[in-house]
Amino acid sequence: MRVLVVEDEEDLVEALRFGLVRADYAVDVAYDIAQATDKLYATGYDLMVLDLNLPDGDGMEFCRAIRDGELAGQSGADLRILMLTARDRLADRVRGLDEGADDYLVKPFAFAELLARVRALLRRDSGGGSAVWTVGELRLDTSRHEAFRGSRRLQLTPKEFAVLRYLMSRPGEVVSSEDLLEHVWDENADPFTNTVRVTIGTLRRKLSEDGEEQLIETLVRRGYRLREALPEGVR
Repeated sequence: MRVLVVEDEEDLVEALRFGLVRADYAVDVAYDIAQATDKLYATGYDLMVLDLNLPDGDGMEFCRAIRDGELAGQSGADLRILMLTARDRLADRVRGLDEGADDYLVKPFAFAELLARVRALLRRDSGGGSAVWTVGELRLDTSRHEAFRGSRRLQLTPKEFAVLRYLMSRPGEVVSSEDLLEHVWDENADPFTNTVRVTIGTLRRKLSEDGEEQLIETLVRRGYRLREALPEGVR
C-alpha cells in the first residue's frame, strides 16, 4: 500500500519513512501543503499521514479541502487520513475528526501504535476487520508479516509480501502493472523497468510448489488476477 507522509520535521520524516518502508509500505514524502497537493494530483495514495502545523498552511483546512472535494486528487475524497500532531487538547482532537480525519495521533507517540493505526485504516479500505486476511487457502497476517498457503509458510521478500497484500485486497479483480507500481512502489520506481513482472514471477513460483494450482493469472496486456483457490482438501 502507498502512503504519503506530510510533515516538515526532517528527523521525524526520516524515522517515519524508515519504519513504514520496513513494514513493507511504499512511502512518499511532502514537507508542506504545496508539495502534498502536487503529489496527490500525480499519484493515487491509500493513506496520508498529515501533520497539522505546516509551513504554508493549516493541516486541518487541507484535510477539509480534500473531504469537500475542493482538492480533487487521484485518491479523491475517500483518501484515508491519519492526523499526526502535537495538539493534544480534546477540542483539537474533536475538530480534527470533524474536519474529516479518519484517526488522530498525538505526538510524541510509539511507532508501534502508529503502525497499528495505519493497518486498521487500510483494513477499512479493503473491507477487512482483522489483521489476518484470507483468500481461499492463502492467509496473510499483516501484523506479524507472515504469509501461508494452507499450512505451508511462504518465505517472501518485503516487496513480494506487499504485492501479495495488494492482490489479496482485490481478489478476482484484474490489477494492471501500472496499478501495482502506483500502490506498491514509491515515486522513485522506474516505470519503464520490468520490476513488476519479475516480482510477480518470483511470487508466483513461491505460491505454487510441487504441482500446486497456480494462483496468479497473467492476462495479456491487462495485468494480473489472484484466483480464489479452494482450501486444502477441497476440490
